[in-house]
Amino acid sequence: MKSALLFPCLFSLALNASAQQVAPAERLARIFTQMDANQDGKLGKEELPERMRGNFDRVDADKDGFISKEEHQAIAAGRGKPERPAAGKRPLPAGVEAKLDLAYAGTDNPRQKLDLYLPKERKGEKPLPVIVYIHGGGWRNGDKSGGIGGLGRFVTTGVYAGVSVGYRLTGESQWPTQIHDCKAAIRWIKAHAAEYGLDATKIGVWGTSAGGHLVSMLGTSGDVKELEGSLGQHLDQDSKVTCVANYYGPENFLTMIQQKSTINRTQGGDYPEALLLGGPVPEREAVAKEASPVTHASAGDAPFFTAHGTKDPVVPFAQGQEIHAALTQAGVPSILQEMTGGGHGFRSEVLDQRLKQFFDLHLRGVESKIESTPIEVTEVKK
Repeated sequence: MKSALLFPCLFSLALNASAQQVAPAERLARIFTQMDANQDGKLGKEELPERMRGNFDRVDADKDGFISKEEHQAIAAGRGKPERPAAGKRPLPAGVEAKLDLAYAGTDNPRQKLDLYLPKERKGEKPLPVIVYIHGGGWRNGDKSGGIGGLGRFVTTGVYAGVSVGYRLTGESQWPTQIHDCKAAIRWIKAHAAEYGLDATKIGVWGTSAGGHLVSMLGTSGDVKELEGSLGQHLDQDSKVTCVANYYGPENFLTMIQQKSTINRTQGGDYPEALLLGGPVPEREAVAKEASPVTHASAGDAPFFTAHGTKDPVVPFAQGQEIHAALTQAGVPSILQEMTGGGHGFRSEVLDQRLKQFFDLHLRGVESKIESTPIEVTEVKK
């Protein structure tokens, strides 16, 4: 119980005398807002004061790499760790059936599994194009169970299948483990396409933050044999994907250490990229270069849709600009969607529509003009 109370006690230190006179619920909400530097309605580990970060994993009940208001309030109210639905028990959108925890690498490792989401009523008889979601969390947090949150709106249309991929985190293994896992998952999907009525030639990938980095790697390294790995039973398949939706992913580790952010990347070796690469970036330059999507951008890569906030405090907006520039120079179709005023995470109905147009174009052949004018992030929907 002592550890459970540590987080709220530390939170209380942030209050001034007047704030302590308000109602507890209001006080908790105020603390959350004060720490939510990018005002995206959730707390990343880097937004917390250093002294609070040790309890981050305890409070992050759903392991999505962020602390929600509900998670914050639950632990601060003394209820301990919020109850997390067991694997496979998350509510599904109406009209969606799930096939959970499918092993893609021929192992029993729970991280090397994927969840497949299919519409109960398909529109038409053609095999379904697939949207694959890869979660974020700094390569050290998060899991595949949250993927249905974004995939659901596509699967319920009856014209898409969805897949959410798990991968080994840095607490278990370092680079290139993560991309090897993702590539094995893509090969598994292609090998089982006929079984589930999927179109193996139409696979789009979508990821946020660390997941954005991994989908960017999938999109640029489909022709890089050194990164293919040898996992699973489907090495006769390739890992190339049809298109990439990259939301605020790191794209060039060598330049990111010099760009302004709330993460101190110039000292120590406990920042996310250092844990991924096996040491601080300056000491692991060759690995950092190999792990950077910009390194592999070349003609023939999958088309990209990159959405990035101009005020991202964790992964600077310049990272989105860099991958867009590298792809454009290589002749690869690329859209850079500027989210003006957006932080490390954002919500926008306009963005959702443009993402849908992007997937519809490249996965279903639905022609439309995809606007890329900046979208101003004026408020975050809670």
